[in-house]
Amino acid sequence: MEQLVILIAVISFFWLAVLTFYLYKISIRYLRLVKGTKNQDWMEVIDGILNHLGDNQKNIEELKKKIQELADNGVTHIQKVGVLRFNPFADTGGDQSFILTILDGNDTGFVLTSLHNRGVTRWYAKNVKEGKGVDHQLSEEERKAIKQAFLVKSKK
Repeated sequence: MEQLVILIAVISFFWLAVLTFYLYKISIRYLRLVKGTKNQDWMEVIDGILNHLGDNQKNIEELKKKIQELADNGVTHIQKVGVLRFNPFADTGGDQSFILTILDGNDTGFVLTSLHNRGVTRWYAKNVKEGKGVDHQLSEEERKAIKQAFLVKSKK
């Protein structure tokens, strides 16, 4: 009988120790919950937190809309730039000529070609829409410059 009483006392002691541990954890969380509030009524604190969550959700939705607007607007900004140097004349000099490609996110923009020869430099500008020439055919070098601009954008 005495052993049964000791067993019940030991079990009760461990049970109280476990309950005390959990009560301590709950009180720590409660103190963190009501920290910085004037009124420490937990129902009012929870109501305040829920109100803030609603406000935060509205702010998040507004931020998502703004981010989408910026992303849509950013497509029309310069995003792809490439420079290709080449020699258009097999019988003269080196790679003195070049093509500058400037495109937006829709692959629309222009190519600026500069052809250098002995004492003469010629400049040509061509509109590009969706990666293709609009009013004029693109040369092989200009198509290479556009592809190079695509690669520069995709590496980032």
